[in-house]
Amino acid sequence: MSKSLFRASGVVAVMTLLSRLLGFVREIMLAAAFGAGAGMDAFLVALMIPNFGRRMFAEGAFSQAFVPVFTETKTTETHDSARDLVAVTMGTLGGVLSVITVIGCVCAPLLVWAFASGFHADPEKAALSAGLLRWTFPYLMFISLTSMAGGVLNAYGNFAIPAFTPVILNVCLIASAFVDSGSVHALAWAVFAAGILQFLFQLPSMMKLRLLPLPRWGWHDTRVRRIVGLMLPVMLGSSIAQVSLLLNSNLSTHLGNGPVSWLYYANRLMEFPLGIFSIAIGTAILPTLSAQHATRSTANFSATLDWALRLMLVMGLPAAVGMILFAGPLVATVYGHGRFGGDDVWMTTYALWAYGLGFIGFSLIKVLTPGFYARQETRLPMRFAITGLCVGMAASLVLFALALHFHIAAAHVGLAASTSLTAWVNASLLLRQLKREGVYAPREGWGRFALQLLLANLALGAVVVIGTGPLADWMAIGSISRALRALLVIAAGIVVYFAVLGACGLRPRHFRRS
Repeated sequence: MSKSLFRASGVVAVMTLLSRLLGFVREIMLAAAFGAGAGMDAFLVALMIPNFGRRMFAEGAFSQAFVPVFTETKTTETHDSARDLVAVTMGTLGGVLSVITVIGCVCAPLLVWAFASGFHADPEKAALSAGLLRWTFPYLMFISLTSMAGGVLNAYGNFAIPAFTPVILNVCLIASAFVDSGSVHALAWAVFAAGILQFLFQLPSMMKLRLLPLPRWGWHDTRVRRIVGLMLPVMLGSSIAQVSLLLNSNLSTHLGNGPVSWLYYANRLMEFPLGIFSIAIGTAILPTLSAQHATRSTANFSATLDWALRLMLVMGLPAAVGMILFAGPLVATVYGHGRFGGDDVWMTTYALWAYGLGFIGFSLIKVLTPGFYARQETRLPMRFAITGLCVGMAASLVLFALALHFHIAAAHVGLAASTSLTAWVNASLLLRQLKREGVYAPREGWGRFALQLLLANLALGAVVVIGTGPLADWMAIGSISRALRALLVIAAGIVVYFAVLGACGLRPRHFRRS
């Protein structure tokens, strides 16, 4: 069991790494070409709105509701039943999303006001955002269909194609620089094209599985109704989590030009290891947990969660440590070029510190929520998300008010910190509930495992601190020298980290055997 999950997580991680590396190329290009000014802020809001829907609907509610139902159908019924479920789900999903897309494009100015009310102090900036949004909003429809196709492929053990698909968005955005490097409109056109291409990229693999039937409307189909019933609580939970993002993004638009971009760039750096490790593990275990629940394999279900938590901590803790201790040089190396100046580097660094404090919280959510969704339990995660949101929103408003009252230049940092607090509250409630229900029972050896991680991360921290030095030194050297020095520090940290783990008795085989 663990060996196959280790392989599946590795496939997702490698493909995600490729996507995130191209994402770095993309962010370097965007930062150098547009900096953190008004045009970039407008595009990021136009991209943020369909991403809001994607995270709430496609990667959140729909995938978490569809995969367990589809896996159960695949496991307990015939291939024709699974094929028929794909047909009615794709037809119904496509029909609903078509209507939502039309509404979103027509109501683009209203959506910009909801997500970035501060832009309306500058009518030109608000109009630019609305115009860009009409190109980026259809991305929600195509990426939702892509997410469904990816869920089908994951259920059949094909993790490579869905994990590779996000590379297409990065390629399109990078290519847009060769179309019109001076206009953010080219970026919006690239997002539109990427949505279509990502969906088309999945279809040949579905065809090979004989799971590409003619879509048909199936709103009254009992299986579709079941998926919708599971989706609604997840959508509420996901939307509540996204309301926190909406609030913080909206507040940041009242801080002038720059904060929207600083938070975006810092968040992108935080999502790099989150996607490679935590999301990869969560993606890999959901079909397995769903199958184990369908066959009533309670002990294996708990063991899978335990395996996932340990692997996530082995990979996630050093990422969090590095994100905090190496934040300045990392931001300077990746973004500190062209129109992205020294002040932008510092402001993004402050935001990355705040996100880094919540990284393990974000990671725990990605690994623990499949433990609920695989059992088709969607209401409790929604309640926990509401609780986390209330705490985070209260913190956002208080920190924002204090920053304005005391004229703190880096007011956006409080918004990032409140997001991290939201994640920790949510993750703590999820873990407590799984243990309380007896769904997850920690296996033996956690005390020794925690000591091994502590020693390895202390050694890693020492290497990073010694190798980093003042941020001014990084800003004073050229781009190539920064990159080489950053790679050297990161490589040294990785070697020392795994060497200490090995010296403490932790081996790769501990994550390959059941």
